[in-house]
Amino acid sequence: MCDENDNARFDAALARRGLSRREFAAMGTAVLAWACSPTGSNADERGATSGAEVIPLSEDTVSIATPDGQADAFFVYPAKGDHPAVLLWTDIAGLREAFKAMARRLAREGYGVLILNPYYRWARSPQWDSFAEWMDKSGVDGVAPWREKLTKDAISSDAKAAIGWLVEQPGVDASAGVGTMGFCMGGPFAMWTASAVSEWVRAVATFHGSRLVAEGEDSPHRSLADSKAAYLIAIARNDDEKDPTADDTLRDAAKAAGRPAEIEVYPADHGWMVADSPVYAESPAEGAWQRLLVLFSENLRHGSVMLPPPEAEQPL
Repeated sequence: MCDENDNARFDAALARRGLSRREFAAMGTAVLAWACSPTGSNADERGATSGAEVIPLSEDTVSIATPDGQADAFFVYPAKGDHPAVLLWTDIAGLREAFKAMARRLAREGYGVLILNPYYRWARSPQWDSFAEWMDKSGVDGVAPWREKLTKDAISSDAKAAIGWLVEQPGVDASAGVGTMGFCMGGPFAMWTASAVSEWVRAVATFHGSRLVAEGEDSPHRSLADSKAAYLIAIARNDDEKDPTADDTLRDAAKAAGRPAEIEVYPADHGWMVADSPVYAESPAEGAWQRLLVLFSENLRHGSVMLPPPEAEQPL
């Protein structure tokens, strides 16, 4: 979880690069074009390597009905064919271009990707255009009143609505199951999603997830017992320093639940996966991304989920 210590660390990372928050925010478009392309700096501006086929995508801002209102969301998917679906949970700075770019990159790998605005109960997205703007205008204290209301029950409710919507979309192969992935505060959200919608979720990935091991029955690590998914849990090195036993607790929970899980501490700081983060680190980010693709390819396959038979037509 980002806290004031992390904000100070982000500022220090920018200072080492000779940048202020505003200067870093101004770089956002160029950073995203480079970092969120399919193969980093070797990709052209369309998001494909030279000579590679460009997969046409369809995308839209959509509205999903939840028990608490209409949630705005971003949905992107390959324009042709039916593909597995993925629900992506953002970090603390919310739904913004950095995550849309990431979703497009994943869609080019053959997935329909939905990003729900985690703060839809209070404001439409984007609340902040970049991580730097979030740091500058809000920070941890500013978002705390919203964040503290995103409990396991609230997120589970949102996940049921989002996945219920996803599996009904044209272009989605519902029988392949659903993947979910989360960053920072989205890490617990992804794990809660897997237990709340276990009939659909077959793969879970968390990247520098916050408080995956906590006190109480709602601790994300306890949700593995109610899941049918395989897991990739990528831990930031400084999160590991704060809680050096969390990785072993997660391994024990996965073993007890009989869930396959790849749990690794990466040589990068909290936030390393997100392109507009001050601590974005290309090499570890690419390494974790490749492990994500393996997780999804091995667990989201046609026929993974037994679909209910179609309702018989009633005679006139």
